[in-house]
Amino acid sequence: MSEFKIQMPKLGESVQEATITKWFVKEGDKIEEDDALFEVATDKVDSEIPSPVDGVISKVFFDVDAVVAVGEIVAIIKMEGEEDDEPQNQEPENKQQAETASKEGIKQEDTNAKVEAESKRSESGRFYSPLVRSIAKAESVSMEELEQIQGSGQNGRVQKNDILQYIEERDSEKTQQSSSSQEVKSEKPQTSNVSASIGSDDQIIEMDRVRKLIAEHMVQSKKTSPHVTSVVEADVTNLVLWRNRVKNEYLEKYNEKLTFMPIFIEATAKALTEYTMVNASVDGDKIYLHKNVNMGIAVAKPDGNLVVPVIKEAEQKNLLGLTKSLNQMADKARNNKLGLDDYQGGTFTITNFGSFRNIMGTPIINQPQVAILATGSIEKKPAVMETSTGDVIVVRHKMFLSLSYDHRIIDGAMGGAFLRRIADILEAFDADKEV
Repeated sequence: MSEFKIQMPKLGESVQEATITKWFVKEGDKIEEDDALFEVATDKVDSEIPSPVDGVISKVFFDVDAVVAVGEIVAIIKMEGEEDDEPQNQEPENKQQAETASKEGIKQEDTNAKVEAESKRSESGRFYSPLVRSIAKAESVSMEELEQIQGSGQNGRVQKNDILQYIEERDSEKTQQSSSSQEVKSEKPQTSNVSASIGSDDQIIEMDRVRKLIAEHMVQSKKTSPHVTSVVEADVTNLVLWRNRVKNEYLEKYNEKLTFMPIFIEATAKALTEYTMVNASVDGDKIYLHKNVNMGIAVAKPDGNLVVPVIKEAEQKNLLGLTKSLNQMADKARNNKLGLDDYQGGTFTITNFGSFRNIMGTPIINQPQVAILATGSIEKKPAVMETSTGDVIVVRHKMFLSLSYDHRIIDGAMGGAFLRRIADILEAFDADKEV
């Protein structure tokens, strides 16, 4: 029988691993193409992974709650639709290896390749994932050093955070030893060991899995990028008056609810085509300038967590196209129907603080992007305007726009100019525009 290997898919541009939260099948089950195999979760997405072929589940290498690197084989499907009739004891070594891999939350590249599977273990029999081994190789961590690391994973398995912490502590030690005239201590951000003061009426809430992943993602972004935030105030009176005038007609004509966000997306996409360095991603010391503007929009899910689905090629869509894309995306988010493709390929992100009646915010960059825009609430304010007969005080609709950007890539002049360009586009909105 021919075999098809099911790999952990890439669930986002910056995602390197995912957690299996549920299996819909077990070994021996017959499945058809597009049947759900398992459910995975990252800080960006919870999604069901369908089967690309018909067949029988031959092997399952991971248990629920196992953390699996992208590209790892999680299951094998025999494609002729029948179970293998050979006695189970004909391949005791391969079966034992597969069961051991499943219990430890790991997998083998090929259950028939014993030598290859064993190459992932040290002489002591301890397993190291491909991700841990690649980090060890890049950072010149020897096998002897790996053996000394206390793992926080299942059965003491060394995880990514364990080896990264070891490398940081090792480098800190080397820095201290190289200083002969003074003590030089490399400080590492750590969770405070001071216990919180808990009263008898206080409530303790354990972070759920998604909140833990979001927290880790946010902390990692702050560690990676030196954040700088610029703020401008924009007079958006024209677009407010236009939207108030046409929103009912827009709904009747296109069956789409018109909010301010599609207008913000349109203005930002136009500015990004002019400031291409802001529409970029960073990988190590390489900067990738993206041709298309794939706009990530922070959307609230029913459980209160925020996700960032992506509108692809936003610069090529008109206002109606952006409105339809945004409304469809929001509806899918509310009903937990967002799929893997909805999250992938983002090059820039917008988050709307105004939806919470906040005037501004300082958002955290969605790695590996280099900038994120926050839109504040629109409020009526007194403003001084010049007229032919002198200055007058009038009521105008104004809002704050704030841009957080990676100061490694974008300096203050570029960040400020880009943000000002978005404000200028919004202020120049045609109040007589036809629907």
